[in-house]
Amino acid sequence: MKNISTYLSLLSLILIGILFYLHFSPAEKKSVETTSEDQKESPSFKIAYFDIDSLQAKYDYFRDVSDKVKSKESSMTSQLNSLQQKYQKRMKELQDKAPTMTQSEGEAAQREYMQMQQKYQENQMSLEQDLKKHQLDMMTDVRNKIEDFLKQYNKDKGYAFILSYEPGFMLYYKDSAYDITSDVINGLNAEYKAKK
Repeated sequence: MKNISTYLSLLSLILIGILFYLHFSPAEKKSVETTSEDQKESPSFKIAYFDIDSLQAKYDYFRDVSDKVKSKESSMTSQLNSLQQKYQKRMKELQDKAPTMTQSEGEAAQREYMQMQQKYQENQMSLEQDLKKHQLDMMTDVRNKIEDFLKQYNKDKGYAFILSYEPGFMLYYKDSAYDITSDVINGLNAEYKAKK
């Protein structure tokens, strides 16, 4: 048993030596010849960006979508407030009758209160989920319109990447020569007006 560990140690030492030799031995350097054709085929690497805050502020469709979402949110709040007022009115009625209620009427009132509370919470959750789905659908539509426009826009521009710049995005330097925000806003607004 003692000999096995010695043999394994010796074997691992030999293997480490071989690895060191292979790693640090001089390798043949192959020169790669580039032809003028290879140089012509390599595309230029350009990156452009647009300011997402400016897009949100100046893209007409985005503003319309934001207004629709705010309207739906306002409608949801109004529905919930109306429902809450209705329940509060009913609770006041029950509280006013409480001194004259029998025990069974009090228990029925308690059950009614619990059902009203549960129904309110269910309605609130349903409306919130509907609003979130609506927001997601609208933002997905906006994103798709921007992506479709950028695909068309980039056909003759030849950018490798088009980034959206927003506050908090770690972009340490940006050259305004590659800022295509106004092109994107003008193009998207023109498409939106044509479809409107």
